[in-house]
Amino acid sequence: MKIAVCVKQVPDATVHKKIDPATKRLDRFGEAALNPTDLNAVEEALRIKEAAGGEVVLVSLGPEKAVESLRKALAMGADRAVLVADEGAAGSDLLGTSRALAGALERVEADLVLFGQASSDGDGAVLWAAVADRLRRPLISQAASLEVGDGTITGKRQTEHGYDVISAPLPAVVAVSDAINEPRYPSLKGIMGAKTKPQETISLGDVGVDAGAAGEAGAKTTVLELGPPPSRGDSVKIEDDGSAAQKILDYVVERRLL
Repeated sequence: MKIAVCVKQVPDATVHKKIDPATKRLDRFGEAALNPTDLNAVEEALRIKEAAGGEVVLVSLGPEKAVESLRKALAMGADRAVLVADEGAAGSDLLGTSRALAGALERVEADLVLFGQASSDGDGAVLWAAVADRLRRPLISQAASLEVGDGTITGKRQTEHGYDVISAPLPAVVAVSDAINEPRYPSLKGIMGAKTKPQETISLGDVGVDAGAAGEAGAKTTVLELGPPPSRGDSVKIEDDGSAAQKILDYVVERRLL
């Protein structure tokens, strides 16, 4: 079985995120890492491969330096990586990104495509649906467990009322939640081996996407204005010198909140 995992390079969790006022886009300079829930998708792909055999291919859209982040997933055990790196893709919205990824996935011809549930920088949780629609493949989202059968994939999705069990024929697209597994740590052998694994960098043209269909030129969304979050009003800071509980009680009683 060939499994493609769509992964994304995002600002590292330790980096203070800010918006570039000139471009009105997230400032992506500084330390970067793979999106955390994408690691769950990589781990699940590796487990399926270990159980049933096959190949795990990483697919990503980003700058050329994103290769550095992809190496972590290669060190975990993925077999190769395909990165769509094109200056014309800068500023792509959901539509442009889904076009590029769908084009790259068609080249890979995977039986199963895995996504993390959402990216830490955008938190949209809809890209996998857009890609599945472009590929015309069935979709399972928020999968907390997966089971591969004979030509089918079955996912268990947690809801407030219990679990939904959803089956779909392969090839299919699945977005996994962070509850599905605990990603493994790369071994020293895996880290060293990642340097020699195939890492292909391709352009938008290679995946059949015109320059005007991605990046800012192809974006259908526009940021009109940026501003700080609204003020929360007056606040009171209470230092705990042994009487904090009484001060909090006095505060809520004074405002008739009890």
